[in-house]
Amino acid sequence: MSGKVLWTPTPERAEASTMAQFERFVQETRGLSFEDYNAMWRWSVDDLEGFWNAIWDFFSLQASVRPEQLLVKRQMPGMEWGTGGRLNYAENILKHASGNADKPALIVQSETFGRSEFTWEQLRSQVASVAARLRAMGVTEGDRVVAILPNTETALIAFLASASIGAIWSLCAPDMGHVAILDRFKQIEPKVLIAQDSYVHAGKMVDRRAVLAEIAEGLPSVVQFVTLAVVGSVPDGHIAWDDLIGDDVPFEPAQVAFEHPLWIVYSSGTTGNPKPIVHGHGGVLLESCKQSLHKDVSAADRYCWLTSSGWIMWNSQWMALGQGATVAIFDGAPNHPDMGVLWRFVADEKLTYFGAGAAYFSSCMKAGVTPRTQVDLSALRSLGSTGSPLSPETYDWIYRDVKADQWLAPISGGTDLAGAFVVGHPGMPVRAGEMQCRALGNAVRAFDPQGNELVGEVGELVCTEPLPSMPLYFWGDEDGSRLFDSYFADYPGVWRHGDWIAIDENGASVIYGRSDATINRKGLRLGSAEIYQAVEGLDTILDSIVVDLEFLGRESFMPLFVVPAQGVAFDDALKEQINAAIRAQVSARFVPNEIVEIKEVPRTLSGKKLEVPVKKLLLGGDPATVVNRDSMANPDSFDFFIAYAKARAAA
Repeated sequence: MSGKVLWTPTPERAEASTMAQFERFVQETRGLSFEDYNAMWRWSVDDLEGFWNAIWDFFSLQASVRPEQLLVKRQMPGMEWGTGGRLNYAENILKHASGNADKPALIVQSETFGRSEFTWEQLRSQVASVAARLRAMGVTEGDRVVAILPNTETALIAFLASASIGAIWSLCAPDMGHVAILDRFKQIEPKVLIAQDSYVHAGKMVDRRAVLAEIAEGLPSVVQFVTLAVVGSVPDGHIAWDDLIGDDVPFEPAQVAFEHPLWIVYSSGTTGNPKPIVHGHGGVLLESCKQSLHKDVSAADRYCWLTSSGWIMWNSQWMALGQGATVAIFDGAPNHPDMGVLWRFVADEKLTYFGAGAAYFSSCMKAGVTPRTQVDLSALRSLGSTGSPLSPETYDWIYRDVKADQWLAPISGGTDLAGAFVVGHPGMPVRAGEMQCRALGNAVRAFDPQGNELVGEVGELVCTEPLPSMPLYFWGDEDGSRLFDSYFADYPGVWRHGDWIAIDENGASVIYGRSDATINRKGLRLGSAEIYQAVEGLDTILDSIVVDLEFLGRESFMPLFVVPAQGVAFDDALKEQINAAIRAQVSARFVPNEIVEIKEVPRTLSGKKLEVPVKKLLLGGDPATVVNRDSMANPDSFDFFIAYAKARAAA
């Protein structure tokens, strides 16, 4: 590791950072001083109670009842946090309206609606109005409010309103297929559905009315539909969104338990329905505050993270709002009318922090975009990246063609914990290809298959201590077995995340992609089961197997291998039929890079598809070791993939 140094903070910037302020706070209030960041990190993962209480105090979290003890049960699974505490996530966000009523809280740039701005008082007022209307609909603590909305103010207002009354929020992006949305929402039996009937993307109107009607039909638990009409009128029996936001009522957040469910997000394994992950009010608040240290975000910032409403970064961006920053959100195609549209947005809004998926920065580099010469980025201080590994070449492009004097801080974490494991540090040098450090409070390590820690070598990313934002449970997972199998089955008492990572002796790290068969397309993770449902639902396809190949320094490559039905020609028409099914039922984001005909899918003796061995083989693994042929039902089927791997390597 130890890539070349691309940027070093000035002493003035390092000392002014929120991280430095927190370190001084710990010294003044706890009498603790640290010789370097790694010493502070070791304290944060050894003394979890002391560290997380320091976070609470530094950020002045509001609660009607502060928990006497934050970490009640220090075990995984079965951890318990904040028993007896009473607070509310939305209250801790909207507390910034007091004393800042006229300050912009939100800037929205939407292809559908244009530009708009919301002060803190306007945001609080609309949240209060929607909350009162939800209560009038009969929504009570623990009920689920779901939405199919783009990344605009509507989704934020509906979310904060739901959270403020103790309802549980869940959101899907409008470009997801109806099957994928129903696979998520049917599991949690929502009471209210909020949706936008159409949206503009890349200059084209996308009419979703027919799809929304089909989704509504599939959700019998919903007692009230709310529609934001862009085309046409509000359907009979639905309430118009605009009717919810205009009441002049006080903001009255309910006080809920520290571990009361805040939202349900979805992360897919390779089999079964998407996992409905439940995170709690208190845990998300603590993790968000901690993340703001690693992003050096304060009330002085103008912050934007380019995200779909279906990505955990949608949830994560409110970390900045929680610090009193102005959050700018962009709802539209990042390449329309050209690849410079986002950089003009960054310049026009004088953003101080801009984050996006690594694939976006890579696409800009390949398109020859040079923001440094095209727009005024004088306000920009920091860039963030996540979703997939950022290549060293892209680091170089950022410092050469975007801005030389800025802090680039890639992070890596996930939907599962609503946070990041490896992160940036505003007081450290930036090295090409590396993430700067392990996050405070996150006991991140690399393990070999036997559970031994690796230093400077690639291993499984694990977390050996509980985090407050880890899942409370999976919805409907009554005995906890699905949660256990997802994270704790490999190493007793240790969270296995499913990423390959190398961590050096200084705590810097490189992520090498997924270690399991989960698909990761530009930061959005999906289980292969959802693609199989779409593809194998076709009469023309008998069987299929898909893998996502994440190459360090290159874009991911996702081939789909299919067994056509007898008598069906493998031609362009069949390929288009497959792609159309994936677009309609899952999302256009998951259309494969290549569709390949095979005679049979390699399977275990128990009938499971051998996705991980195929993935390891295609990433360069030894055919003799990536799979035990004696455990295969059809060992000869693997020969095709060996030949395919050789052909790709030679290409």
